[in-house]
Amino acid sequence: MSNYSEEVTQKLIEAYIDAPSRSTVEKLAAEHDRSLKSIIGKLSREGVYQRESYKTKSGEKPVTKIELVHEIAEQLQCDPNELLGLDKAPKAALKFLKQSL
Repeated sequence: MSNYSEEVTQKLIEAYIDAPSRSTVEKLAAEHDRSLKSIIGKLSREGVYQRESYKTKSGEKPVTKIELVHEIAEQLQCDPNELLGLDKAPKAALKFLKQSL
């Protein structure tokens, strides 16, 4: 396929800025008879594409057990190394402990 013209590039950028979502990219790909990767690549090169961030099943930003241990250590005002092995506990228990402090 040929490169994108300036006019098409502007239309892609404007459409994506108005509604930055996967469905917008799919719609643009269909309208311009291009692949999703092509549209995403063009928007990325233009500096406007933003990857959708991963969310857990409950809709939260994912947090690792080690991050939870570090947050607990911060609340307890101690060195995270003093809580060695705590990262082996179930995540639900770590979240409960953090909220209880």
